[in-house]
Amino acid sequence: MSSTGGPGSPVIEVRDLRMRYGTKDVLTGVNFTAAPGEVITLLGPNGAGKTTTIEILEGFRMRSGGHAQVLGTDPATGREDWRAKFGVVLQNWRDHGKWKVRELLKHLGEYYAPYSTELVPRPWDADELIETVGLTEQADKKIRMLSGGQRRRLDVAIGIVGRPELLFLDEPTVGFDPHARREFHDLIHRLSDLDNTTILLTTHDLDEAEKLADRILILAGGRIIADGSADYLARQMSTEAEVKWRVDGDFHVHSTLDATDFVRKLFAEHGDAVTDLEIRRASLEETYMSMVQQFESGNEEIAIHQFQEATR
Repeated sequence: MSSTGGPGSPVIEVRDLRMRYGTKDVLTGVNFTAAPGEVITLLGPNGAGKTTTIEILEGFRMRSGGHAQVLGTDPATGREDWRAKFGVVLQNWRDHGKWKVRELLKHLGEYYAPYSTELVPRPWDADELIETVGLTEQADKKIRMLSGGQRRRLDVAIGIVGRPELLFLDEPTVGFDPHARREFHDLIHRLSDLDNTTILLTTHDLDEAEKLADRILILAGGRIIADGSADYLARQMSTEAEVKWRVDGDFHVHSTLDATDFVRKLFAEHGDAVTDLEIRRASLEETYMSMVQQFESGNEEIAIHQFQEATR
């Protein structure tokens, strides 16, 4: 069903993306791609350019320079038939409280009907969509009667009612309680598997980024300085590992640059006397916070250099 420009083509392709506001350069050369069905999280400090990047890809803001292709089209020239191929879920959406859930989704779906094809039947059937996002019991309720978590599910339903190939999510779980957040994460995983939908989301929740993303992009200094899975970034960006163990009941802790070599020597010396062995590398959150602190202290170039060196 993809219309990205051919089999295997990226859904999003960005090269040397630049954006200037007056004399201020917000984006100075952003590069990344997104494959069909991939879930990508865009992280970065406030003011890093996350929203600007997303708005350029959505075609709502014109870039100052560079190359951008979304679903095989330059966002700057995308027409309505192109826009019908992606969905947007904003952090805040002004809903119409008097509408019932099923009525609203049927109404919005009518806007996508002209863009239906044999390969991509648009829009979703309202009841099928309601079941997919977990709102079956609320289908005939007025929107103002929904809980916060249920409203967010409705936001997603609105974003995907046109059966998009690409979904943009902005801070999707702000204000969620832990139960609602977990249910929402399950929904996003189902959507990424369903029809090979690609998802690009922004969040300040590092735990959420680890749970949802196939890949994490960290935007800082106007460009992408880290790109990889949460596990890869945590391993590559950390400089030391903390090794904990017991020998004859005594507890020990040691920090080392080479945990494998240290543990090998540890067992060579103590053998089976080593118990409760634990190796802990810096988490994604700790690594990310280190970068943010560098930026907040004004050492932007140092932070960028550290991340680039760590991820080579």
